[in-house]
Amino acid sequence: MLSDKNLKAFVPTTNSKLAKAFYEGILGLTLLSEDNYALEFDANGTLLRVTIVNEFTAQSFTILGWNVSDIHEVVKSLSKKGVEFNKYEFLEQDNSGVWTSPGGSKVAWFKDPDGNVLSLTE
Repeated sequence: MLSDKNLKAFVPTTNSKLAKAFYEGILGLTLLSEDNYALEFDANGTLLRVTIVNEFTAQSFTILGWNVSDIHEVVKSLSKKGVEFNKYEFLEQDNSGVWTSPGGSKVAWFKDPDGNVLSLTE
């Protein structure tokens, strides 16, 4: 029923100014619209709606992620823009925070200004 429909992703924010600076300025997403309820970005054809909320508790799991062709290059680029990559004691990660899964995928995690966990996967 929905397999041929476009997906819209949602992420919460309590501070639209910080979210706009992060998603547009640091991650490079194109801002499509902004009002008192949300910011909407084009995430390579997927609509990302950053919904403005009064309060929420960020979760410890990933809520958004991107597939990339060269994870170390993207980590390096985002690190230069001030993004810090999460280090987890229960995973063996390299110095830049990249974990290689048993299947060979490489994954790195970072947070947006609201503490939402985001990821990169190669």
